[in-house]
Amino acid sequence: MNTIEKKIWPKYFDAIKKGTKNYELRLADFKVKKGDTLILKEWNPKTKKYTGREIKKKAKFVFKTKDQKFWSKKEIKKFGFLIIGF
Repeated sequence: MNTIEKKIWPKYFDAIKKGTKNYELRLADFKVKKGDTLILKEWNPKTKKYTGREIKKKAKFVFKTKDQKFWSKKEIKKFGFLIIGF
């Protein structure tokens, strides 16, 4: 099993910490599989710095698709998406 570190914005960090958000939608520009551990490091987009808070979550479900329209067509075509359930 792998450990993967990723940035996460404060409002999403807080929702995961509270338990109201139990999935992550990410651009599929990295590899993750069921059983991997994600270390989500809170990142403040205004200061462009880490806050020092982090959460470890195990990937219980990974769904990859290229059918959504949140990022540019070029990025979607190249990477697709990851939906990671916690």
